Amino acid sequence: MTKDIKKVVLAYSGGLDTSVILRWLQDHYGAEVVTFTADLGQGEELEPARAKAEMMGIKKIFIEDLREEFVGDYVFPMFRANALYEGTYLLGTSIARPLIAKRQIEIAHETGADAVAHGATGKGNDQVRFELGYYACDPGIHVIAPWREWDLTSRTRLIDYAEKHQIPIPKDKRGEAPYSQDANLLHISSEGKVLEDPWTEADYDLILSRMVTPMAAPDQPTEITIDFEKGDPVAINGEKMSPATLLAKLNELGGANGIGILDIVENRFVGMKSRGVYETPGGTILFQARRAMESITLDRGAMHQKDELMPRYAELVYNGFWFAPEREMLQAAIDKASERVTGTVRMKLYKGNVMITGRKSPNSLYDEALVTFEEDQVYDQRDAQGFIKLNALRLMTLKRNGG
Repeated sequence: MTKDIKKVVLAYSGGLDTSVILRWLQDHYGAEVVTFTADLGQGEELEPARAKAEMMGIKKIFIEDLREEFVGDYVFPMFRANALYEGTYLLGTSIARPLIAKRQIEIAHETGADAVAHGATGKGNDQVRFELGYYACDPGIHVIAPWREWDLTSRTRLIDYAEKHQIPIPKDKRGEAPYSQDANLLHISSEGKVLEDPWTEADYDLILSRMVTPMAAPDQPTEITIDFEKGDPVAINGEKMSPATLLAKLNELGGANGIGILDIVENRFVGMKSRGVYETPGGTILFQARRAMESITLDRGAMHQKDELMPRYAELVYNGFWFAPEREMLQAAIDKASERVTGTVRMKLYKGNVMITGRKSPNSLYDEALVTFEEDQVYDQRDAQGFIKLNALRLMTLKRNGG
């Protein structure tokens, strides 16, 4: 134990884990604790976090609305890359961590704190994401990770500690300890309990909070349009919106139509597999709409190059390297390509599906005169013969020589 810690800034949600950590920091370090609660659009009232912190003797409490910064400066840049981790995960938890880490370090500087603390476990990805963010912003900061230090090595022991110290324990819809959940404007993740068995079917009635299942969605589709400017969405149905307002609206539309449920087993950075159920209604709509917008505005070479860069970009975000120079280098290339991505996409939302029905752009590279099946004066189909022969040359040479 480091004994000279005087003040710690704790990333504080007000939930069970961080409330236990708050008390543990006071008991084991004897340090003043400053709490920081970021409003990233998790969809719950944050004042109870303030009340709980006050009840536990905290004098300096930071509760900050970071929704616009989160969506505008983190989510939208990531979506310009069409980032998917392992082909499925839209990185909802991953992208929130660098912003929290950055602001936590800023608060440490503002309050004269000499340490920061988080509630991520020693088995998960978030410990890496938080701490890479901390060290990128302040290489000299001291980091306290209670799950790697204390003897509360299970959920049961954590609850016992909370009961002993009269810390309120949240309950799920059945009156039990809840799933481990993380929420922000982009998604809600649920892990733990029965989900630890990858064969056990998730109880969506118990888990889902932002959406209905596709089976329970309306029998009539919802038609919408999304306008894009230089790669980012700016309007829904012609109505201009701020980044956070727009994503919240897409969450509402997607959630009502059962869009964005994902049950996956992913490979954690620390080396193990984990299973989770994710709700990403607005992000799922946005991902499909962006791809449709790019399909008519990006040159084939640029589009395919972006697709080649995407897995590396997604892995960097997933592993916590948002502030790394290689992520910034990839971002510069992606943002350059996105300069053309302006226009409107029309789609129908129906029972878990996003169906693209139209796209248009002032920068469109789609040429009806070239692709028509009717007679045209632009394309001489006889030119294709030489094109094919040249591309077949190496294949024919290989075959003739016994390949």
